[in-house]
Amino acid sequence: MRLLEVVRRTPVLAGLATLAAALGVLAADPGGFVTAGRNTVFDLYQRLAPRSYQDAAVLVVDIDDESLARVGQWPWPRLRVARLVDRLADAGAASIAFDILFAEPDRTAPAAMLAVWSESVTLPDAVRQTLLTGLPDPDRLLAEAFARAGNVVTAFGPKSSGGPGASPALKASFATAGDDPLMFLPDIGAAVTGLAALEAGAAGNGSIAFIADRDLTIRRLPLLASYGGKLYPSFALEALRVAFGTKTIIVKASGASGEDASGQHSGLISLRVGPVTVPTDAQGRLMLHYTGEVPARTLPAWQVLAPDFDPSRVEGKIVFVGTSAAGLRDLRPSPLNPVMPGVEVHAQAAEQILGGEFLLRPDWSAGLEWLIALAAGLLLAVAVARLGPWSSLAAFVMTVGALAGGSWYAWSAQHMLLDPFLPGAAAVVVFGVGLVGSYLRTEGEKKRIRGAFGRYLSPHLVAELARHPERLKLGGQTREMTFLFCDVRGFTRISESLKDDPQALTRLVNRFLTPLTNEILARGGTIDKYMGDCIMAFWNAPLDQPDHADRACDAALAMMVALERLNDALAAEAGAQGRAFERLAVGIGLNSGPCVVGNMGSEQRFDYSVLGDAVNLASRLEGQSKTYGVDIVIGERTRALAPTWAALELDLIAVKGKAEAVRIFTLTGAPEAAADPAFVALAEQHRGLLEAYRAADLGAASERLAACRRAAPRLDGLYALFEERLQAFEHEPPPPAWDGVFVAKSK
Repeated sequence: MRLLEVVRRTPVLAGLATLAAALGVLAADPGGFVTAGRNTVFDLYQRLAPRSYQDAAVLVVDIDDESLARVGQWPWPRLRVARLVDRLADAGAASIAFDILFAEPDRTAPAAMLAVWSESVTLPDAVRQTLLTGLPDPDRLLAEAFARAGNVVTAFGPKSSGGPGASPALKASFATAGDDPLMFLPDIGAAVTGLAALEAGAAGNGSIAFIADRDLTIRRLPLLASYGGKLYPSFALEALRVAFGTKTIIVKASGASGEDASGQHSGLISLRVGPVTVPTDAQGRLMLHYTGEVPARTLPAWQVLAPDFDPSRVEGKIVFVGTSAAGLRDLRPSPLNPVMPGVEVHAQAAEQILGGEFLLRPDWSAGLEWLIALAAGLLLAVAVARLGPWSSLAAFVMTVGALAGGSWYAWSAQHMLLDPFLPGAAAVVVFGVGLVGSYLRTEGEKKRIRGAFGRYLSPHLVAELARHPERLKLGGQTREMTFLFCDVRGFTRISESLKDDPQALTRLVNRFLTPLTNEILARGGTIDKYMGDCIMAFWNAPLDQPDHADRACDAALAMMVALERLNDALAAEAGAQGRAFERLAVGIGLNSGPCVVGNMGSEQRFDYSVLGDAVNLASRLEGQSKTYGVDIVIGERTRALAPTWAALELDLIAVKGKAEAVRIFTLTGAPEAAADPAFVALAEQHRGLLEAYRAADLGAASERLAACRRAAPRLDGLYALFEERLQAFEHEPPPPAWDGVFVAKSK
């Protein structure tokens, strides 16, 4: 839980810690996760943009299933293989490389046949002698064919089990620049070699060892091999050497002239055979760039042995002889083909070298990838901590897109292997943990908002704030709002009547405050505070409510209806208990205007509240409701913001504590009531009353007053007040400069 709290409270620090942990795990590469991801990306690139095939004078003579069906099952007699060699040599092949291990004598050799026959029959000595001396040895004939061709390359490979194996014949020589190549090559140990006579007749001898990745896919081909502490060329490299007619392969390693390894033994750099230079990785491996399936690269072996063989198919080409027959088990998975013949891997390597199209992974690429991973992680750690979820997602998508796009450009334009997986994985981890932190922060913010506002905001507003906490700007901001004050009239008398039963008084206050509060909350109001029997509420904070004045007016009228229902319920209860009951009455004041809203208080305790002159005036207007004998008094700004509601102007009044006069109104009904003909007529008479009163026209004012009393008996308290003022004018007329402003003596 402490970790989750850190993530929630310190998002940037948590992001940096996550990045450090992610980079540490990625560096350890548990289970080869990073390597597998990198390989997957590069395999995808191979499939999207394989190497374009161009005839590089490399040909595969394939002992395929059709060749086996036409010529005979494998292994073929060595005499047939010798015939194949002669055909290829006569056709002008540049080199003939057999991806076949001739490790055992021909089973059709006379000595081998004699051993087989002797198991079932007894042969005369003359017959035995004829078999041993009179018939040629197929292996010798094949060796002679190799020697006759002068450009045959034989193969040897690693010995997986059994005895110590043999030492392969070394046909090539090496010249080394820099560190000893054997420092960087794993020693394969024992080898399975061809027959000595065949190796002797061949012009070259190369290793067919593959070093597959963990998923067995062949992505790199070792161009050099170490057997028993000796350096040998790969099968493909040896085929090229023989074709070029050169003896020496030049190996360049760290420490060579012109190579700055900073004193480090960093590995192999390149090989040179004949006219071509081949860049390698530190272990002397060629990064293979495969083509798709190309029929022109392959010639079935049976066609070479056919009478109508066309020598032009072979002339001047490096010929790799191997098999694609499934039963001969020389199929290897590659990024483009899960069952690629092994001989084709060697052929494509030679083809790639001759074409000079190399995949490059410079020795600085790993360092660059780590720097990019660090930069991407830092960017996202800050973005997730500072930005909203959608902006963070956009930053994440752009970061991953930039990594993928940059890597793809390096591949497609420069044939350079820059891994997007490592920095991408770091970005995913940082972004994922950042999302968790963001979720925790959001949930914490929602919890804080629900705790802070749940008791005095409507559930709808609380839910809206929880969904969009960014809309809550705490700390104080100025905005125009509408304020409501509601107070019970005669509450002191009620309290005295219940002084011996405080619990009953508490229940009464709660029963009174609850329905009136519900009406405020139902219209999106915010309860600022309760002051005994008084309610203070406001609209247009913390969320924007453009119709705040309309909401406040609606709430005030609804509160009066709710109070009537409460009075009816309380009266019924009192009647059932046989006790007297005095109906509750309230006064409500509404006013609109600018004020500061936010967290108010001290560092130890604060509340979400408001400050401003408009608030104070709303409180004063509530107090004037008793003076004017009406239920609801609204200020001039509220009336301007809610002009459609049924309202009558009360007076020009300078409330206590203010010298400036304000125009006040009483709210009598909803907008539909304002259109009622009876109210329209009353409003006309009432307007005439105020005009006559302010003009000190006592006769006209009295006439209008009588009409108003007849039209609105429920406003008799208001009109009784004007009757008193008119009667007072009869005894003491207003001064000549009188402006019609009433100066309040009480709050």
